[in-house]
Amino acid sequence: MRRLRSSLFLLLAVAAGPLSAAAALPAAAPAAPPAALPPAARAAAESFFVDPAVAETRAVIVMLDGQRVYERYAPGYGPGNRFISWSMAKSITSTLVGELVADGRLELDTPAPVPHWRDAPGDPRARITLRQLLHMSSGLRHVEETPVETADTNRALFADKSGDIIAHATDAPLDRPPGTKFQYSTLTTHILADIVGRTIAPAAATPAARRAAMRNFINTRLAGPAGMPSLLCEYDPQGVLLGGSFCHASARDWANFGQLYLDDGVVAGVQVVSPSWVRFVRTPAPTDPGYGGHFWLNRARPAARNPALFPDQGPADAYAAIGHLGQYVVIVPSKRLVVVRLGKTQDGQLGAVRAALGRLVNAFPGAAPPGVPAP
Repeated sequence: MRRLRSSLFLLLAVAAGPLSAAAALPAAAPAAPPAALPPAARAAAESFFVDPAVAETRAVIVMLDGQRVYERYAPGYGPGNRFISWSMAKSITSTLVGELVADGRLELDTPAPVPHWRDAPGDPRARITLRQLLHMSSGLRHVEETPVETADTNRALFADKSGDIIAHATDAPLDRPPGTKFQYSTLTTHILADIVGRTIAPAAATPAARRAAMRNFINTRLAGPAGMPSLLCEYDPQGVLLGGSFCHASARDWANFGQLYLDDGVVAGVQVVSPSWVRFVRTPAPTDPGYGGHFWLNRARPAARNPALFPDQGPADAYAAIGHLGQYVVIVPSKRLVVVRLGKTQDGQLGAVRAALGRLVNAFPGAAPPGVPAP
């Protein structure tokens, strides 16, 4: 949730734009509203493209019961574009961790397999668990965003520590006992991505081999079966997935990612993600009820922490992958709904975007129980 700020504006202006050969596509007309789309929902969706308070919206997709009922793009964008994830990539990384937990190759409540910590006798960081990393409560001293010039995230992604992000991330000392305080940290997710990479390819000795192994794992375990063919992630010079910030996919594929979780990890009758992992990521962390397992929850957060979604509007079961500059994949089980909003909105305006998302979500009625007609 926390954002990279002013020193990155030039980068953002380039990176947040169209990322594929389809960049020059003309604006797609709004999808014809089907009967299932309530008028209030259509008006709420259209507002993203006409209300200056929620600019700059580049794509909105609404999925209801697995059907795309609304789709619109801003001029210059279309279904062929890839859109940057920013921190929505954290939810991709969580999904990859979940695959290995389901396989029995990783465990949530045993010490995280980080050689740098395990190899040092008596290192207190060796007690950090996978669950604590996923809940952003590792206790590591990571500085996410301020001051901009020396923040760990900026240095690791764009400056003097970018050559070996994992060394920088795992060198951090403990600032507090693990599991005692929520501290959002992109470097924490990079540690998780490195754990995934070393687990699936322990013998990979070169950056190229590590990249190839991770690409294959992503394609065979997530992108392929979940219907996300456009998903493309980036890697650091050591071949480690930049799993905290840099994945790219079409708006439709981001919607398919949300649908994967809405359907309890099942796609076309195939269990792609374990239902127990779906439950885990949407369960509040002990240190912040607004955060789950690398997904954000529609719950009130402790004082002085901004809401991630729209808890004042509900529903409480909504949760989301969220990225810098207003990227959202919102999943609402009680309404059988997925809402994707992609764009470039500065931090000070995101309250309006969250409120608009809440209005859109709540323009749909709740899902009827099985066998009962919807109102």
